Amino acid sequence: MTETDMTYLALYPDGHNEKIMLGELLNKGGAAGKIYRDATHPRSVAKIFHEKERSDTNRQKLEAMLLNRPNIPTITDDDGKEYFQITWPTALLEDSQGFCVGYLMPEIDTTEAISLDHLIQKAVRQRLGLTERYVARVFAAFNIATIVAKLHACGHYIVDLKPSNVYVYKKNQLVVAFDCDGFSIKGENGARYPAEFVSEEYIYPEGMDLTCKEMGEEQDKFALAVIIFKLLNEGIHPFSGTPFKTGDMLSIQERIAEYHYAYGFWPDSYQKPNPYSIHDYLDKETMNLFERAFTKGGERPTALEWQTHLAYLLDHRKQCKKDKNHIYFTPKGCGLCIVAEKFKEQVENYKKQQEKPETVRGLSLKKLATENLRKTKLEKEQIKNIGHYFLYAMLAVYLLFFTFLYKIAGIFKDILTESGIFVQLILVVLSIIGINRLLAVVAQKLPDRKNQNILSMLQIYGYICLLIAFIVVNGLPLDWFRLAP
Repeated sequence: MTETDMTYLALYPDGHNEKIMLGELLNKGGAAGKIYRDATHPRSVAKIFHEKERSDTNRQKLEAMLLNRPNIPTITDDDGKEYFQITWPTALLEDSQGFCVGYLMPEIDTTEAISLDHLIQKAVRQRLGLTERYVARVFAAFNIATIVAKLHACGHYIVDLKPSNVYVYKKNQLVVAFDCDGFSIKGENGARYPAEFVSEEYIYPEGMDLTCKEMGEEQDKFALAVIIFKLLNEGIHPFSGTPFKTGDMLSIQERIAEYHYAYGFWPDSYQKPNPYSIHDYLDKETMNLFERAFTKGGERPTALEWQTHLAYLLDHRKQCKKDKNHIYFTPKGCGLCIVAEKFKEQVENYKKQQEKPETVRGLSLKKLATENLRKTKLEKEQIKNIGHYFLYAMLAVYLLFFTFLYKIAGIFKDILTESGIFVQLILVVLSIIGINRLLAVVAQKLPDRKNQNILSMLQIYGYICLLIAFIVVNGLPLDWFRLAP
């Protein structure tokens, strides 16, 4: 590359321009372009696009970005050190032929800022010597929500929002957003310059049939909630868990598509929560926001809602007395300590097993003899058969109870009618909740007999019997339910 090739014209949003000289190549990769040091300005770099043929498209998008810049300020600490929070373009670059070839942006020192993935995973934090203070991860979540909220206020969307596209400063957990030219950008007069990429495990369920160019705020709200969940819950993805059926392994994105959120207020039919999850010890409002973000039909929290809530958590945190790195938010106590004790206990049990060579997985070598193995298999079959009989008995009791529910309700007809329709409806709602919980327990306790079609039929049958009992008690005319006059 000649000196002429290294010189470009920088066009700034205030109308002035200047020639700049490229310095050393910092990054060869990237789907969009290469990164060079800006030899003319300190703490500035140039991104030069790979495809010169897209000059007009790139120019229009960059001009929209320069004219509609989000209000995300550079933070200066007590020592006067500056921390950029976003690599937003500062100037458009033209070559000698007038083609738009790239743009200038702030330089982020990657020795001071690391991928958010590194802060999320405990093993990586320990290997890199990063802080174990839980409040640091809550603060990082707050900063991400703040940046996303500022972008949304301008009508811009990240779309490919994931931890590897967000960096965090090791010193203070301020975050910085990268690859802004790949965002979905709002232009003038209703123009929209779409995003170019989106990543699995962060795609919202309703967006599975959409291209990244069709995605917007809903995609950001979902991906932001996933990142916050992972930060608050020790790196656990909200759609990961332990499947009830062995060998039944859907990918994370497939679980997202089917709304298999295992940490909500109701049990999931596919999987149970990760045993080391601390979701039961999170603030109630935090779990309400996650419920809205990950369950079907919920109105996902905005980035501004998350920003406000995380600020509240930081202001109302309680310091753990056992571990200075821990904080908690509810009267239940420190979930981090409880999970740590659980993990420690399992490690100790594993060590004890290793210290006993006469046993294999808790069984003596003598018991592993062929005859004893056959006996054990036979005993397991007998236990399994007993479980089946118990299941059939429960099914019979369930069906008999709801079949004659209208007669049972008739015994208490006077009491129920005197209590009024409102009280009866409350009883109906409580009964529906009881049916749902009972069938959820059956599904978990007897996974080998769990059949969603049968459970759904039993559920609907219970609802119908409740309706019949309600009609009988109140003497409602059956003409209400005729399909035709």
